[in-house]
Amino acid sequence: MNWINLLLAGLFEIGWTIGLKQMDNHKNLLWTAIFYISIVTSFYFLQQALKVIPIGTAYAIYTSIGAVGTVIIGMIFFKEPTTLIRIGFILLIIAGVIGLKLTATH
Repeated sequence: MNWINLLLAGLFEIGWTIGLKQMDNHKNLLWTAIFYISIVTSFYFLQQALKVIPIGTAYAIYTSIGAVGTVIIGMIFFKEPTTLIRIGFILLIIAGVIGLKLTATH
């Protein structure tokens, strides 16, 4: 369950980063609400995961889920560059996350 909490924390991190981009300095109320709900929910699930998962491992995985997800959303919805080198570096981040997960002790 702790790894699911960490995954959910990372997914909600994607939500608040996209909300931050879209909220237009608090002028867009829908995206402002998405930002605040996502950030609070993200930290809640992160806190739950940290009860068991080592903090270094959890934080690295949490930020990696957020970073990779945000880059992919940026490529798909915001027309950010989609190059082989960017995709290669995303795969390196994913490989690092898998390595951390496999070597984490409880």
